[in-house]
Amino acid sequence: MIIVVGGTKGGVGKTTIATNLTVLRSLEPKAGGQRYEVMLVDADEQGSASDFVLQRNELLGRAGFTAVQLYGAAVRSEVLNLKEKYDDIVIDVGGRDTGSQRAALLVGNVYLVPFLPGSYDVWTLAPFSELVREARVINPDLVAYCVLNKADARGSENQQAADLAKQEAPELQYVDLPIVNRRAFRNTGGEGLAVSELKAKDKKAIAEMEALYRYVFGVTEAPKGNRKGIKAKSK
Repeated sequence: MIIVVGGTKGGVGKTTIATNLTVLRSLEPKAGGQRYEVMLVDADEQGSASDFVLQRNELLGRAGFTAVQLYGAAVRSEVLNLKEKYDDIVIDVGGRDTGSQRAALLVGNVYLVPFLPGSYDVWTLAPFSELVREARVINPDLVAYCVLNKADARGSENQQAADLAKQEAPELQYVDLPIVNRRAFRNTGGEGLAVSELKAKDKKAIAEMEALYRYVFGVTEAPKGNRKGIKAKSK
């Protein structure tokens, strides 16, 4: 499966979601016991996903998955060349309408767009209906979702944002699994770890990310491999 995590607005937590989904998938055992072969594609020129991998390699000695940087039309051509070698590919694209994002949509199976609560942020979803419609001319089986990220822990803004998202971006199916704005998610990037791997366990954060993982990948049970992970190398 090829998952594209995208959007046309920066700061919505795309890379946090993309890297967490990648790690969870790489630690999920198959029926035979082997783990999935996963590739993370950093298609954002900011390189945040690549920075995550560097931190992960430094801490653990190895990422546990393959990571590459691709931009522009190469996103489509290289992913098509490499997809037979991997069970799953996660593509993190930049927070704007780029050639990399459009190329990724032509090969992706799932398009996942995180958005923030608040009308100004939800309105940025509107162009995605057209992007998805254009991509489906060539990639008719593309499934498109949007999910609320950095959501409020309580209050009515989440529901208001969800209702507005359904109006503004009808081509994006709203996934009612909000990711709350928690410190644990902010800590993942700097440490190169998924939220489930952090030493200080935030059970709510773990549950939220695992629920999104299960939904996107169609997993019926919580991932089991993430509880062991990869041991950090000795200093």
